[in-house]
Amino acid sequence: MGDFNRPRSGGFRGNRGFGGQRSSTGFARSSSSSSRSSGSSSSSSGYSRSSGSSSGSSYRPHSRGGSFGGGRSRFSSPRGGNRGRGGRRMGERIDASRYIRKAELADNTIIHIPEWNYDELKVNKVLKENILKHGFTAPTPIQEKAVQPILDGKDFLGIANTGTGKTGAFLIPLIEQVFKNRDMQILIVVPTRELASQINEELLKLTRDLRMYSVQCIGGASINPQINALRRGFNFIVGTPGRLNDLIERRVLNLSTFSTVVLDEVDRMLDMGFVDEIKQLINRLPEERQSLFFSATLNNKVEAIMHLMLKNGYEKVSVVTGSTAKNVDQDIIKVVDRKEKINKLQDLLSTKGFDKVLVFVSTKREVDYLEEILQGNNFRVEAIHGDKRQRQRERAIENFKRGVAKILLATDVAARGLDIANVSHVINYDEPNTYDDYVHRIGRTGRADKSGVALTFIQERKF
Repeated sequence: MGDFNRPRSGGFRGNRGFGGQRSSTGFARSSSSSSRSSGSSSSSSGYSRSSGSSSGSSYRPHSRGGSFGGGRSRFSSPRGGNRGRGGRRMGERIDASRYIRKAELADNTIIHIPEWNYDELKVNKVLKENILKHGFTAPTPIQEKAVQPILDGKDFLGIANTGTGKTGAFLIPLIEQVFKNRDMQILIVVPTRELASQINEELLKLTRDLRMYSVQCIGGASINPQINALRRGFNFIVGTPGRLNDLIERRVLNLSTFSTVVLDEVDRMLDMGFVDEIKQLINRLPEERQSLFFSATLNNKVEAIMHLMLKNGYEKVSVVTGSTAKNVDQDIIKVVDRKEKINKLQDLLSTKGFDKVLVFVSTKREVDYLEEILQGNNFRVEAIHGDKRQRQRERAIENFKRGVAKILLATDVAARGLDIANVSHVINYDEPNTYDDYVHRIGRTGRADKSGVALTFIQERKF
């Protein structure tokens, strides 16, 4: 394959990769995950669906005996986390009937037939082998329409639902560009640490044996190993806005050397309060660059950032397929108060078929409280939120993926980006702030044409 020339580092030298470890294909990434010793609950309480009109339909778990948990403990706030304005946003009023929808039969699903397949794609041999080993045979709609324009160096605007393959749509052509020009530096900006880790993992798989290097720059992890990694040189940076601006302020990161920038999940970044940070990043990039812009929705705030970033003549593709996944069965659970809410949650989690359950909770404190209660009742549970250290969050997600834990409690930090296979149920323990948030939450189940269930707790007073 020829000699490998180390990529430019902008005058900086050091280690590369996540947490200061080498993040290069051909090097195995060690992952230390500890498992909890608690077993799953042995309760077999079931639920039954009530009949009647859609507004009155609900899952009704059988009544659970006993108390809903011990006294509340005091929770500390560890250091770290992204820098978005983390307070709970004022939510819109969502009619409860919008949380109720029967999954459509697979026979009604339109099958996408692409015009080309990955074994026909004109990229280097090693990348093509990695694509096929990764399980990609036919491109998704967003990949089919994005790969060639990005390969051609065009600016690109992609509007697509979560879980449609956006990551592959930009990584595959960018890897090919770096293969042809080892001096290229590419910046990928995302809203959350979890999405950054997921993209970096995809990058490692697709660049195996290509000797390309990436650095993950995220909050919640020590900044010093990341500084050392940047100083050694890289081809890709995957980072969150707050940490990237920290590195710029420390004069460790110089964006004027980057030829390509990707903003992914832009609407989510703006929701999290990263408007100023994104503008600062864009202002530090060179005028001559390729810009790729991905968002699930397009509103005035998103368009304002889009116009700052994209050149005239950019390629625009929209593959939004609908408001919520057609193969997700959606329903509500009526509750009167917090005690009944917790009891019904435990009943559901004890029910056969609730094999891999993602539970969304509105506040960090409530996540911690529920985690304590569920662990005390021998549920195999993990939890993530913004105050958890990065290693804790990674371990929790890995345990959930591997089945060590069957329940993952999360604030909306997990609503976008996480690609966890075979999530059987999403439970909205607390209602989302907006309907868009609801769409992104339930998008964690029913992925890859599989069926899923989404249940939302509703206070009786709403009826």
